[in-house]
Amino acid sequence: MAVEETERMNDLKLRTENLNLYYGGLHALKEISIDIFKNRVTAFIGPSGCGKSSFLKTINRMNDLVPIAKVEGDVFYDGINIYKEYDVTELRKRIGMVFQKPNPFPMSVYDNIAYGPRVHGITKKSALNETVEKSLKAAVLWDEVSDRLHEPALGLSGGQQQRLCIARVLAVEPDVILMDEPTSALDPISTAKIEDLIYELKKEYTIVIVTHNMQQAARISDTTAFFLIGEIVEMGKTDQIFLKPRDKRTEDYISGRFG
Repeated sequence: MAVEETERMNDLKLRTENLNLYYGGLHALKEISIDIFKNRVTAFIGPSGCGKSSFLKTINRMNDLVPIAKVEGDVFYDGINIYKEYDVTELRKRIGMVFQKPNPFPMSVYDNIAYGPRVHGITKKSALNETVEKSLKAAVLWDEVSDRLHEPALGLSGGQQQRLCIARVLAVEPDVILMDEPTSALDPISTAKIEDLIYELKKEYTIVIVTHNMQQAARISDTTAFFLIGEIVEMGKTDQIFLKPRDKRTEDYISGRFG
């Protein structure tokens, strides 16, 4: 194996092979085979209902919660098949999820962050204090809430709530962070803060983001995949996808001719 290929495989974090997803009679994902590499931001773009969010949910088995969902094919995380060889609770600790709408728990800022570590057995107050501070600092939120830790999280602004949700994911020390349109409900200033945060987080984490905002994908991602009707039409370096797409359907979508 060539040196370049060996290095490439060492950087491989997630791989899907011939992945199909069905919701009852709906074939939502069709033969998806892609590689996602560590310490990069991978963006999924495409029209509404094309399978982007559904694919995101297959990566940490969120679709297990949908009774009519059926998955065929393979998803590998660090070379391990997550549907055959991985405990789902541990998987969701390693592969965290941030949703479109901020969803803080109806409890204090502190308890939102401490919730996950407590579930995983950390009860020592000093350890929890350290985790809360470290996670909020990593989410660039500490300076704004350090004097409000024991106030309700629902009292924060929308942008602060979303960064709190990111801090809550970070508190359980994940490896991969999945983000499903994390800024779609936020104002431009809050969106810019989240984008800056994503840029910093990729130094430590692998990030996969679904976005309808193509300017956002162009700004923050290293790799972009274009989804259409449950299939990946094209995937490559973000500059190539946006400046020199190989498929006319990609070009038409990016130029606003459809979608």
